[in-house]
Amino acid sequence: MQIVRFDVVVIGGGPAGLAAINKVSDNLSYRVALIERDDYLGGILKQCIHDGFGLVKYQKLMAGPEYAQKEIDALKDKTNITYFMKTFVFSIASVGDDYVIECVNARGGYRIFTKKLIFATGCRERSAKQILIPGTNPSGVMTAGKAQFYVNKLGYLPGNNFVILGSGDIGLIMARRITLEGGKVLGVYEVRKTPSGLRRNIEQCLNDFNIPLYLSTTVTRLIGEERLEAVEIMSLDQNGKYIESSKKIIPCDALILSVGLIPENELAESLKVKLSPITNGIMVDQDFRSVSHPNIFACGNSVHVFDLVDYCSKSGEIAGKAASGNIIEQSFIDVNPGNLIRYVVPNKINRNSSINSVMFNFRSIDDYENKVLRIKQGNTIIIEKALKEVKCAECQKYNIDLTKFSLDNTPITVSLEDK
Repeated sequence: MQIVRFDVVVIGGGPAGLAAINKVSDNLSYRVALIERDDYLGGILKQCIHDGFGLVKYQKLMAGPEYAQKEIDALKDKTNITYFMKTFVFSIASVGDDYVIECVNARGGYRIFTKKLIFATGCRERSAKQILIPGTNPSGVMTAGKAQFYVNKLGYLPGNNFVILGSGDIGLIMARRITLEGGKVLGVYEVRKTPSGLRRNIEQCLNDFNIPLYLSTTVTRLIGEERLEAVEIMSLDQNGKYIESSKKIIPCDALILSVGLIPENELAESLKVKLSPITNGIMVDQDFRSVSHPNIFACGNSVHVFDLVDYCSKSGEIAGKAASGNIIEQSFIDVNPGNLIRYVVPNKINRNSSINSVMFNFRSIDDYENKVLRIKQGNTIIIEKALKEVKCAECQKYNIDLTKFSLDNTPITVSLEDK
């Protein structure tokens, strides 16, 4: 087993990891490494051939591979970066002042020592087993990301008649893509009473192609032995109970699941890094530094699911810049979700951080109209803003300059209130 040492190691070569390694490598005194389990950089972007990327960061619409290549090209002159491609990390341990990463690739095994870690491990999709759909285990059942891989990278349409369960953004985009490739999308079924994806994707991917969306409806059984032959669907009442009289059998040979993402943080969890019980993401301060391990940073979807890749990249830039500097003492102010708020990122504010202009990211519990956003510390109102509409599927963002407020150790609360 080869033994190598670095100052900072980034795990994950998606958009957040690329942005992080770019920033941390600006410190030319640091030896840095990036570990990626695939044989290419860019993560999921490489199979996202639709546009919609780059508008925030580059002020232009770009396809996923185009955005990824721009991020990769920004690293080409960096001489202090070592890449470990097609490399699988199977353990990380804390030994003294170091983190020891054990990993393997085609060239053999490695034991990598590093002072600092940046997790950019992203998310994985929920599978049919995780959402407990009854029935057999036929082929033809796949996640939206897997369907995207088949169509966009392999040039293979994995079925003829498709049902899509869940209205997440990747599922909506694949409904359009399958239609353009000659497949038939029989419908998109969403268990919630409102769609999960962005409104622009509802319009551009479903409405523009006359693909029906059925709300408060879900798949209740898979039918078929070797290959999927049909799905059973049922509607739900306002209490979330099945309406037996609504039961239907929909003949199809492919079911695409777009039912949510789970941050992939098993490696961080093995180090006892504190995770959010709500999102399963790594809990961070405004530097995207772990609130429990000052030498560990996290960015991108390993923290929470971002709506846009541009914001994943921004989190990587912040984490990378912080990791390239000295460790600072952490003196925390808790940031808590209040009324009608599901979660808030950052989870804490470090009073000793040099970052005073903080972007608060939060998601509401449900969809609401005519509410007031209040960000308060005790009785001090930091932000008060009227919101005509709040969608739980869309992450809300508000930038706050903390230098304008005399903050003490009282927790900050983010709430939605009545006017």
